[in-house]
Amino acid sequence: MSAISQAGVRTRPAPRRSDLTPGKIGKKTGFFLLLAIFVLVSLFPFYWIVITSLKSNAAMTQSTHSLLPSGVTFSNYIDDFTKQDFVRPLINSAIVCLAATLVTVIVASMAGYALARTKIRGRSLVLGFILIAGFFPILAMVGPLFIFFRHIGLLDTYPALILSFLIYTLPLATWLLSSYFSQIPKELEEAAIVDGTTRIQALRKVIMPVAMPGVFTAAILSFILAWNDFTFSLSFMTTPNMYTAPLAIVNLGQSQYQTFYNLIDAAVVIISIPIALIVIFAQRRIVSGLTAGSFR
Repeated sequence: MSAISQAGVRTRPAPRRSDLTPGKIGKKTGFFLLLAIFVLVSLFPFYWIVITSLKSNAAMTQSTHSLLPSGVTFSNYIDDFTKQDFVRPLINSAIVCLAATLVTVIVASMAGYALARTKIRGRSLVLGFILIAGFFPILAMVGPLFIFFRHIGLLDTYPALILSFLIYTLPLATWLLSSYFSQIPKELEEAAIVDGTTRIQALRKVIMPVAMPGVFTAAILSFILAWNDFTFSLSFMTTPNMYTAPLAIVNLGQSQYQTFYNLIDAAVVIISIPIALIVIFAQRRIVSGLTAGSFR
């Protein structure tokens, strides 16, 4: 009876000693300290741009080395939109970037789907070549493209930039969507084809809704790459009314005797806001889209 009663009694586990030994505490403290230093160093250039954009012309003349502005003013942002006519370059950037993103998504979706579903030899080599093409030096392409656009009359036009931006966006989007489409079961479009739809209709009505996270990721990355372009805009745009936002900053705040860096930095903050908002609100979708094709 005593043995049964003793067996029925649950023994309490011995108290565990704390896992936070002095050595582990020191390692974690050092890790977070290095992480904090890395974050501060990474954010300091942007912080410097922001505080410079909030300084008045008088403060810029007196001193440009203070870490805190003596008087905060938003007049530089107002001057960029009113006196410097920075609205037009922003509109130009929005037009060409959105158009390039739309073309990229359409072409990359069809190319990525074809690479994912077609059984061809050397598929991995084709994908590798597409990815390498995205890292080809941009300056090596400027000369041939300039001659080509001049012969067909596309210099200083939106189509010249849209076609040029595809060099940035199309290889990355095709590689990304090809990996994403490979994860979608083939039975989905096979069932749709049995019901009478064509291959293009199956792609548009069945596969694309399932692949929207990957398509959305490709669109975001394509827009960011196009928005940050400077080389192609500098090479193919000659009229100030056709300048994109990054190119317009070069001539912003310039005078005969002085460069107004507060106006320039205010414009830099303005063009950085859309990208920052996209990354902040869509970071989870971007990460999920990039990692979707990592495991097969």
